Amino acid sequence: MKIAVVGCGAVGSYYGARLCRDGQEVHFLLRSDYDVVRRRGVRVISPEGDFHVQPRAAKSPEEIGVCDLVLIGLKTTANDQFPKFLPPLVGPRTAILTLQNGLGNEAQLARLFPAEQILGGLCFVCLNRVEPGVIHHLAHGTIVLGEHLRWPEPRTHDIASMIRHSGVPCKVADNLERAHWEKLIWNIPFNGLGVASAAGLEAVEQGRAGDMAARQPCLTTDQLLSDARWENLVRELMLEVIAAARALGHALPVELAEKQISRTRVMGAYRASTLVDFERGQPLELESLFLEPLRQARKAGAATPRLAALCAVLEKLNPSQNESRRENSV
Repeated sequence: MKIAVVGCGAVGSYYGARLCRDGQEVHFLLRSDYDVVRRRGVRVISPEGDFHVQPRAAKSPEEIGVCDLVLIGLKTTANDQFPKFLPPLVGPRTAILTLQNGLGNEAQLARLFPAEQILGGLCFVCLNRVEPGVIHHLAHGTIVLGEHLRWPEPRTHDIASMIRHSGVPCKVADNLERAHWEKLIWNIPFNGLGVASAAGLEAVEQGRAGDMAARQPCLTTDQLLSDARWENLVRELMLEVIAAARALGHALPVELAEKQISRTRVMGAYRASTLVDFERGQPLELESLFLEPLRQARKAGAATPRLAALCAVLEKLNPSQNESRRENSV
């Protein structure tokens, strides 16, 4: 397949490199990392084995042209760039697969392209981009695929099979929205509290950012679970997410909260992606990861006081979203 990767940070580069190593024709759309990737390729450091690939590097989507598959790894703060980056890559038979966090990304794509061309993928993976063209894969990697607003098509299973052939575990979900909410059970507390911990426990409990001059160190996943009060906040947020999902008709079991906590304990000191963005002074993925879930929960009549307080703190801590950061987000 001819594949374009739009958004070559940790997620896009890792999965794009896997597909490239498996023999697919993979094009990386790049800006800041263009020269490095063009000369040196992409290197993945992984407990499953390090490897190096040389994907095709491009500075503009016009250089790539229409593809069979477009993988979107952009931060959701750059979704306003969809009309700029995507149309030259998309033909009438192109599958568009967003690997982005949170809710609402498929709907934004459906305002530009036919809904039947759009898929969503949830990435259950621990990794970081440590320098241009270098990805550190720590653990996991499963992708869960689903169709936007419909049941899986044969095309969905074909893409999943291709991904599995590259060495990445891949499953197909019957209900993409339900799968999104299931992932939010982990993403909302650990991405959110990792950043909000800078304001302190009392501020997070009360929904205020406090005095930023007295900002505290941010907490990694293991630190959040090693303190009883922070762990209790993690659990309460998870239960609110599950309650919201159930109010929306997604029958997620309450037991998922304890399962997620148990799995996270063995991950060690992991810095979730929102925490990494915050420490780099980059805009947070507030809209897709926190504000849209809160809106949907309220619309469904679910009580989410902890999530509302978390959103209030994160909105105050969020670095300003300036144009230069968005321009370098590919």
